[in-house]
Amino acid sequence: MDAKNRIEEITQLLEKYNYEYYVLDNPSVDDSEYDRLMQELIALESANPELISPLSPTQRVGGKVLDEFRKIPHKRMMLSLANAFNSADLKDFDRKIREILKTDTVEYMAEMKIDGLGMSLVYNGKLNYAATRGDGSVGEDVTSNVITIKSVPSKIDLDQEFEIRGEVFMPKKSLESLNKEKEANGEPLFANARNAAAGSIRQLDSKIAASRGLDAFWYYVVNAKDFKIRYHSEALKFADKLGFKTNPERRICHGIDEVIDYIEEYTEKRPNLPYDIDGIVIKVDDMSLYDKLGYTSKTPRWAIAYKFPPEEVVTKLVDIIYTVGRTGHITPNAVLEPVRVAGSVVQRATLHNEDFIIDKDLMVGDYVVLRKAGDVIPEVVRIVKERRDGTQKPYHMIDKCPVCGGPLVRKDAIHYCTNPECEAKRIEGIIHFASRDAMDIDGMGEKVVEQFFNQGFFKKISEIYTLFEHRDDVIALDGWQEKSIDNLLESIEKSKGNSLERVLFGLGIKEVGAKMAKTLSRKFLNIDNLSKATYEELMEIPDIGPIVANSIVSFFAQSSNIETINSLKAAGVNFEYLGSTTSAANSYFSGKTCVLTGALSSMGRKEATEILENLGAKVTGSVSKATDVVIAGEDAGSKLDKAQALGITVINEQEFLELIK
Repeated sequence: MDAKNRIEEITQLLEKYNYEYYVLDNPSVDDSEYDRLMQELIALESANPELISPLSPTQRVGGKVLDEFRKIPHKRMMLSLANAFNSADLKDFDRKIREILKTDTVEYMAEMKIDGLGMSLVYNGKLNYAATRGDGSVGEDVTSNVITIKSVPSKIDLDQEFEIRGEVFMPKKSLESLNKEKEANGEPLFANARNAAAGSIRQLDSKIAASRGLDAFWYYVVNAKDFKIRYHSEALKFADKLGFKTNPERRICHGIDEVIDYIEEYTEKRPNLPYDIDGIVIKVDDMSLYDKLGYTSKTPRWAIAYKFPPEEVVTKLVDIIYTVGRTGHITPNAVLEPVRVAGSVVQRATLHNEDFIIDKDLMVGDYVVLRKAGDVIPEVVRIVKERRDGTQKPYHMIDKCPVCGGPLVRKDAIHYCTNPECEAKRIEGIIHFASRDAMDIDGMGEKVVEQFFNQGFFKKISEIYTLFEHRDDVIALDGWQEKSIDNLLESIEKSKGNSLERVLFGLGIKEVGAKMAKTLSRKFLNIDNLSKATYEELMEIPDIGPIVANSIVSFFAQSSNIETINSLKAAGVNFEYLGSTTSAANSYFSGKTCVLTGALSSMGRKEATEILENLGAKVTGSVSKATDVVIAGEDAGSKLDKAQALGITVINEQEFLELIK
């Protein structure tokens, strides 16, 4: 696979994992897998800077804003932190800082990395609003929930604007109490404190948040400079005096060796803390140096987060079972003797594929080492070979689909079910079609799709649009009322008006992700034009290679896919591209290579990128001699400096808004 296609593939995966982690609070992969993909993407983009997109996970803070809450643009970007995994990473971080500052020793503040939900509070005497991180540029207004946290002051003794950031979390005792209550009510338990805190803050009913026993630590005074505060440690003392709860476990460290000693100390103390931490944050204490040290588009260079290695336990592998994905992908999964690890009981873990099991030499009946990387996703690390007693059963990969019994084929390391009528594949296909990045049918998640499929309300994608015929049948099911089914039917009806790229992505064409679907939609304008496109025509499009072109041609050559499209057309689903196509030729930005830097107050980075691309611009993530225009928002960093040094045209937000009119 060439660099372009691999970058697109990794980007799609990381965006999916970001969505699961930051929006759904339900990640499907562990931190180590996410970090591995991120490091690979960084390396690919470093080697191919012309392929860097401003929407790349390396260029922006992951995540999306939920529609249930008012959107609030952050006046200053809420950046994430770069990660360190060992002392070598920390020493490299320290070396770079000392080289920039031309000094032998740097004073750092070391603090607990609370495992909760990032939050920003803005005051003008009284609390103006509380906003989540969101995508880093735009957050969610959750003031009504945050104000229920008793340690959060509703007003402070300051007349001017004051912004402070921190972490909302659930103490261990609160989680234990909440899970006991849920267990008594027969409800699913929260897996960990972070999920519980995030789920509580995102409740529309503030009474629920108030009942959850949440707390918060505040760790960064954003506009400390306005109060003539130079040091981060001073800013935290200032916050203490104003009535904010800051973490008392912080410590000033003289040089990186003291930081490493601090980390070793709190690695041992970690289990006895009354709240969960997943690492240690290290910041340069002298804030007057921050501008000199600078920022990347994603992280500040004056801070880093050390992440703890995952906890490991031993349990027994009782069985191996299989699940079937949308494409027919067969995934083996470990059934484990229940064991408590990182705050929750684990009974399942993915085994990925046949090669993974063979490489680990796994047998049913083995004792295995299990960990929850990032304290979230369980994974089997290795077997405990010395505990084998001859009762273990050798592993053999199945050769038939566990759902439909159809034959399996192996491609690369993955086994696939080849039966196009496999119910598991059809269920996953419907789930994908209704998902947020596809048709965005609110209320039609995985459990609802499975329930309706099993009830026979629909068996294929196009039958989603006949669900209204089963309205009374749905109301008769447990948990459904007139309002809930009517809301779902309204969302289904609304989805008919989506632009072509959404339905194209929803159809699940192999190798066609959300970005590629938009590229194809802009080029061909409607599904009929695209369905007639030849391999040669597709290959003329810059972002398309042989694998993607073949996949698209093959998709439209299958009569069953054409039948699905015709059924959707008959149901009233739009197959026309609704984006801008006529204004690009006369636009100031047409044909120009643009870079966005800093925070725009009027819109998020994603929206600005879409506008520019619709006006014929190419948006990249880095400034070079090939850049024509840099759009600079508030707190623009090194990209602005580089643009000015190269003599590239720079426009501010107001000029940008005038030009896009």
